Amino acid sequence: MLQIERDLELAALLDKLGYDEFWCGEHHSTGWETIASPEMFLAGAAQRTHRIKLGTGVVSLPYHHPFLVAQRIVQLDHMSGGRAILGTGPGALASDAHVLGIDPLTQRDRQDEAIGVIMPLLAGERVSHQSDWFTLNDAALQILPMQPKVEMATASMVSPSGMTLAGKYGMGVLSIGSTSTAGIQSLPLQWSFAEESALQHGTDIDRSAWRVMFNFHIAESREEARAQAKDGLMRWHNEYTVGTLMRAGVEPFDNPDQAVDEIAFAETASAVIGTPDDLIDRIRHMYEITGGFGAVIGFANDWANIENQRRSWDLVARYVIPEINGYLEPLKKSRQYVIDHREYFDRAGQAVLNKIMENDRAAAALEETQAAAAISSPNAPDLTKAKPAKKAAKAKPAKKAAKAKPAKKTVKAKPAKKAVKAKPAKKA
Repeated sequence: MLQIERDLELAALLDKLGYDEFWCGEHHSTGWETIASPEMFLAGAAQRTHRIKLGTGVVSLPYHHPFLVAQRIVQLDHMSGGRAILGTGPGALASDAHVLGIDPLTQRDRQDEAIGVIMPLLAGERVSHQSDWFTLNDAALQILPMQPKVEMATASMVSPSGMTLAGKYGMGVLSIGSTSTAGIQSLPLQWSFAEESALQHGTDIDRSAWRVMFNFHIAESREEARAQAKDGLMRWHNEYTVGTLMRAGVEPFDNPDQAVDEIAFAETASAVIGTPDDLIDRIRHMYEITGGFGAVIGFANDWANIENQRRSWDLVARYVIPEINGYLEPLKKSRQYVIDHREYFDRAGQAVLNKIMENDRAAAALEETQAAAAISSPNAPDLTKAKPAKKAAKAKPAKKAAKAKPAKKTVKAKPAKKAVKAKPAKKA
């Protein structure tokens, strides 16, 4: 209960910080990934969020009747106010398929077949389909999605099947395999499979719908990030990746520092443990390697404690996203324009100085405040440049007469004001 509550709090935090999408997947075994129904979880998240899109990452299509998948995503779309994204896959865990009695060799073909009926159902069409694992008789959704079109994406690992499906149906891609060294190295080749498939089937595929996943933990310094994440990283790798999934060719680490060094700082590193600048550099590097993609998705692997995890997501939102998405460029250009066009501000400062010098008392005060910092206005004049003008002003006989202030003595007598006090007109 507390774990699900914490995940829902994470969705609310990311929504508040301005993230674009929140994804969760479907798993039924291994003891590490515990959300069995992404649609149910995201419906709960929808009640705590306002703008962030909610993606199933992914629904394992061979485990479900395709009509029910379409029905559930429509309900999620309405419960979220039109924010649902349908991510699908064949099912990543062999143990899940075994529990359900599904032959792993059939899973990718079944995902393909299911997509072929889900897409027309979501488009409002009536579909009949006979298969060795499901049947549709004149099936149509009685409620259509709230969105004009629900975005769909398919998971892609190292094999070409995910990218091929994306090209076939003109869908988006979730590159889950990019969290491994082999997956990163294969990304350029992977996208070529999608392009070739799209050309073959006469569809359009766009890199903007390609989502590449990263593992990262961010702190104010590399030392802090390492200290916060190293123990959780080692446990995740040794107990899950090696000890549970038993991935071929992957060895356990001897100590936490080795885990950080090899996963985050080796030449073929698949994760970022460091500063916002480190993550910015890695994203830009990945963008160059792939030839371009549309979004980065960060895995929430709980390497650090919850407080440091939240701080990591906050740092990414405040420093990485603005830099990567170009939000800072107008600010940088505005600042540089001010630097490069000082003549406008010098003229404005001269205008201020002229008005000061026209006033005897202000001019006198100016002599006592020679530091430019004494005037906080953005149009403050350079007082050091005003010194020659002050000397000339002192030489003026009229100003000397002003210092003697004979006129002010006359004003103190105020004979005219006495006449006003008599006010014969008012008496009349």
